[in-house]
Amino acid sequence: MARPMSDDTRKSPDQTSGPTEGAPARAWRNFYGRRHGKTLRQTQKGYLDSDLAALAPGAVGWDENPDREPLDLQARFGDREVWLEVGFGGGEHMVHQAATHPEAAIIGCEPFINGVAMLLGKIREAGVDNLAVHPGDARDLFDVLPEASISRAFLLYPDPWPKARHHRRRFVTPEFLEPLARVLKPGSAFRVATDIPDYVRQTLVEVPKAGFEWLAECPEDWRAPWDDWISTRYEQKALREGRVPHYLTFRRR
Repeated sequence: MARPMSDDTRKSPDQTSGPTEGAPARAWRNFYGRRHGKTLRQTQKGYLDSDLAALAPGAVGWDENPDREPLDLQARFGDREVWLEVGFGGGEHMVHQAATHPEAAIIGCEPFINGVAMLLGKIREAGVDNLAVHPGDARDLFDVLPEASISRAFLLYPDPWPKARHHRRRFVTPEFLEPLARVLKPGSAFRVATDIPDYVRQTLVEVPKAGFEWLAECPEDWRAPWDDWISTRYEQKALREGRVPHYLTFRRR
């Protein structure tokens, strides 16, 4: 979940109409943050118009999949194992992982459309073909991902929501962690990177409750990035401002 571009937050309920007969009731979910930022360049608008639909992981939206039928990941990605990045920001890490690990397919979730447009440009430049994009709420994707279908997950520099009254909006809460645990295969890795000390604290408290174990055995295990890491623009900003990144690795029990 990319760090918000400003403190402009607003509720945006995803429920708009009742379900079709016999279909699951549509979840009422508040979305906090921004879906749009600065006006997109014409080239970015072109990427969205021409590239985005073909990169869908399948029928995720409530309008196109009101019965919440599970995605057929085998049909979409073949025999590749499937990874998930929640909130890919500008997409640099996601594209790097796709290029480094062509044996895997990666689904990225990002509701901020400016970040989606940035990713599409990077995909064109890198020429990778093992990515899929859900330009919306990760919870809608969790609804339709099959149980134990994801082999690795990333949460990198998520929205910090620094005010105490907003901590319930963080990803590391049961509302997000429980469905994440459901879709992750036993033994799969969940990587979290953040430069916010209180986010580290909450992560270490809440993630194990959802069925994960922290794999650190010494300080270097959370101070040093992963071998296939690429530093993102959010991390570079944190380093310039004197904040210390933490790299937390969990395993799904």
